[in-house]
Amino acid sequence: MSSPRSVSPWIADNGDGTYRNPVLFADWSDPDVVRVGYDYYLIASSFNRVPGLPVLHSTDLVNWQQIGHALTRLTPEAFYSTPRRGCGVWAPAIRHHAGKFWITYPDPDHGIYVLTATDPAGPWSAPRLVLPGRGLIDPCPLWDTDGSAYLVHGWAKSRCGFNNRLTAYRMTPDLGRPLDTGSVLVDGDAIPGCRTLEGPKWYHRDGWYWIFAPGGGVANGWQYAMRSRSVLGHYEPRIVLAQGDTDVNGPHQGAWIDSPAGEDWFVHFQDQGAYGRVVHLQPMKWAADDWPVIGSGGTPVANHRKPADGPGVPYAPPVSDTFPGGVPGPQWTWPANPASGWLVPRTSGDGLRLACVPWPDSDLREVPNVLGQRLPAPAVRATTEVRLTAGTGARAGLLVHGHAYAWIGLERRAGATFLTCRSAEVDGSPERDLAAPVEVPADSSVLLEATVSEGAVVRFGALCDSARLDVGTAFTATPGGWIGATLALFATARPGNGAGHADFGSFEVT
Repeated sequence: MSSPRSVSPWIADNGDGTYRNPVLFADWSDPDVVRVGYDYYLIASSFNRVPGLPVLHSTDLVNWQQIGHALTRLTPEAFYSTPRRGCGVWAPAIRHHAGKFWITYPDPDHGIYVLTATDPAGPWSAPRLVLPGRGLIDPCPLWDTDGSAYLVHGWAKSRCGFNNRLTAYRMTPDLGRPLDTGSVLVDGDAIPGCRTLEGPKWYHRDGWYWIFAPGGGVANGWQYAMRSRSVLGHYEPRIVLAQGDTDVNGPHQGAWIDSPAGEDWFVHFQDQGAYGRVVHLQPMKWAADDWPVIGSGGTPVANHRKPADGPGVPYAPPVSDTFPGGVPGPQWTWPANPASGWLVPRTSGDGLRLACVPWPDSDLREVPNVLGQRLPAPAVRATTEVRLTAGTGARAGLLVHGHAYAWIGLERRAGATFLTCRSAEVDGSPERDLAAPVEVPADSSVLLEATVSEGAVVRFGALCDSARLDVGTAFTATPGGWIGATLALFATARPGNGAGHADFGSFEVT
């Protein structure tokens, strides 16, 4: 039997040589993929999650396993010491060149960074800021056949006042610095009907330079392919993937990949609100006029034959966790750079011990020591056991958070311990009870449960000393700052009330 760390409630491989979309039903946002030999590596944006830049591996583009993160902490360090929702790592690109893996990623408030590794599982170099500035997003490098290097990126209107254009630079071969001041590679305003052109991925194949880039916005847009005989243009655009009569809204930016068998595929995301940006895999063919046709005649497919040369072993990134040795698995992240002492070491056994970190703000959206992961499927049940050892004002529990949040757990009040369930709305209003607090013995170990049904509707429950509490009021999860809702564990304290901790048992997701 596989361990809880390896189990997933969503498997895309149908086990009969076909797959269903999405191949990753979780918030692996803005995916980019590179193939090296028979191995595929996917990276995704991570925004304010730490560690950032998750790295996944596959041998068939359908079954993916997380092998690490490329970014251990966000920079600048002080800026990300508290949650910066909507900031951090936006859409990255991964390439393999000169025996190394290269990642370029943008921070819309600081600029474009580069980091490298010889092994995609790490270690990765520290990020280098190569193009400082506000509003620079979605970078992608290109090394030409003569050794020349280039970098293209988009623009974030929220930071610089404009968008809908792609800018390119000549770069040093190590991407260390630009060799010019940049020029507009593609002006979206000159393309009829184009708006919010972003997320470019740059390729050179068979004498053509290609840019794949989405337009129209995350939720309702479409995918362009653009081609030119010259690296710096002029690029001719064509829409090659759109929603059509499917339920896949706004098929958005991703990656063109060829397989060892000579097939072409396209990986992209679909925005699903509280579930985040889930990842789809589309077949890609070539029309008689040498333009790509993605999906089924330019619309997304729901099911398809798997790529020809990958093994058929169904698996997916982990979600459940026994916390061996007290260490969280790679699926867990913090909403800010973590400080030492948030995790309390364990000398033996499994389970997680979180310190009750004093924090002046009771709003859990502003608390940095919240350990979370992506919602991993349309309908799931998450359970864990918690015991709280701390003073008055401390609390710990199971949390679902985005722009709104709700939690169930234990809280210490005036020497007593209460089982509590509360929520806070998008408008920033204070927490309110979803159920009347119930006093429990001070040393109680309580089983907590969050059940997520279709539409990201959450219901909470708890079991304490054989007495079950079902919270009657449902909570509808919401996305966060460009990310989906987060399923999390937390432990906090009131400033000045001494130390304490919360012990969590296995985190089971079914």
